[in-house]
Amino acid sequence: MFDTHGRIKCGTLSVPDFQGSLADWTNLLGYQCIETGKVPIELANGWGAIKTLGARTALLAPPGGGDTAFIRLVEQPAVLAYLPMRTYGWVGYELTVRDVPSLHDRLRGSSIRILTPPERAPDGNGWTPIEATGRAGEVLFFNAVTDTLRDLEFPRAVADVDRIMVAMLAAADRAAAVRFHVDALGFSEGGTFRLPYPIINTAFGLPPETESEATVISVGRMPVCEIDQFPPGTTERKQLLGYLPPGNAMVSFAVRSLDAIRAPLIAPPETLDGALYAGRRTACTRGAAGELIELIEVGGGF
Repeated sequence: MFDTHGRIKCGTLSVPDFQGSLADWTNLLGYQCIETGKVPIELANGWGAIKTLGARTALLAPPGGGDTAFIRLVEQPAVLAYLPMRTYGWVGYELTVRDVPSLHDRLRGSSIRILTPPERAPDGNGWTPIEATGRAGEVLFFNAVTDTLRDLEFPRAVADVDRIMVAMLAAADRAAAVRFHVDALGFSEGGTFRLPYPIINTAFGLPPETESEATVISVGRMPVCEIDQFPPGTTERKQLLGYLPPGNAMVSFAVRSLDAIRAPLIAPPETLDGALYAGRRTACTRGAAGELIELIEVGGGF
């Protein structure tokens, strides 16, 4: 069963060029458009982004994943001060792919800008991920799963570009962000590790060998997100009043019970239809790093 507690159901992107981003995700990345429409009052109010009311939106899914995992595009004006990988909150989505080198060849020279091309993994087994940015400033990591990592089970790709397997969160206080995901949302703290992140080091002009510390949040053997301690110089993400954050705007998680969430909700839960919500209750909250989190109730309790 896919809809289990902690599962990433959707990553939402704020896109100033709606048609361009839609074409990138469907033509370059091979996602299918499941639904199109306009943001209803229930979502605009629940997100705390009332000016998105009536904005164009599209719900996309990888082939074969139309009822399980999604990317959502929401049209809104550009935030000129927004710099990818330089602000707190959701900074990237890692998607599982079938073949890293062939995807690299497809994206090279396209509107999805490659920041770090793949290289042979140090152990010679597989490839390092592609790190890239889309035309809306969204940060994307494309990674092929070949084995179990750090005792976690990552989903393997069925489509060329498949679902989000991990959401990356930039925190000023990593410990506080971890506590929120554990205490307020009912997830679990996994391992903490240090490694050089090329995309972080490039964004901040740091030496390539500079290491960042990160903690994995999981439910059982399923990864949920990665919370990274970002370098000095990271700033709060500026957003237009009444709109969603720019770039990687929001992550939607399946949770057993909205009543068990130990954090203030932006608005009372609403029951919504459509492929993403399927007649279930949903509400939003904000985490300790300022990240916007959408919660979709799938039944049961903690």
